[in-house]
Amino acid sequence: MFKYLIFVLFLPFAGFGQTSSGMVWTELGVKGSVTKKIDWAADVTTRFGNLGVNTFFPQVSVKYKLTKWFRPSLEYRAIFNHLSNGNYNFSNRLNINGEFKKGVSDFDFGLRLRYQYSFGTLFSGGTYDPEFDQAIRIKPSVTYDIKKSLFSPTASAEFFYDPAYGQYGRQFTKIRTFIGVKLDWKKPFDISVGYMFDGKINLPKPSNRHILSVSFAYKLGEGKD
Repeated sequence: MFKYLIFVLFLPFAGFGQTSSGMVWTELGVKGSVTKKIDWAADVTTRFGNLGVNTFFPQVSVKYKLTKWFRPSLEYRAIFNHLSNGNYNFSNRLNINGEFKKGVSDFDFGLRLRYQYSFGTLFSGGTYDPEFDQAIRIKPSVTYDIKKSLFSPTASAEFFYDPAYGQYGRQFTKIRTFIGVKLDWKKPFDISVGYMFDGKINLPKPSNRHILSVSFAYKLGEGKD
């Protein structure tokens, strides 16, 4: 566990030689349950950067509780990405996820496998972007539950792999790390705040992003403490 956290903390320093920029990501959403095994969610994510609103996307998802440790899900996302020439690149994206979870003592370990598929793209720049094009994503995570505390520290590292054949395909193209806290404030709310480091690798002109991430979701059908 200690070695994993050290790796996540110091990985960003490996990219200091690349072009860096700062961003703020916000996510507002609502979630609920259809049955005991089927959950749904709807949210809107806005990413602020040097172009103002760099990216904006609403998303809906359905998750099925197959077992205590495995939950597959399907997500649809409509993406509006602000290009440097002033145009907005619109695309649709489907995410097919497999989520594994295991609790050990006060730790919650997770692993999310995702296949993302984009279609219906307008004003494409013609270059591969792991954020908006086809990718396989692997995201291990760990959360520590501090007893009698509002805060639960959490860390994750996500690896983007381009499965397509091509000049830069069949390799990892991005690593995204996150360190933050989940707030156990009141029962209907899911709140998290943290720092994210987003770095492209194995691509021409790789770039880094330092991101402040804030997420807020309201759970329907749950009362307050």
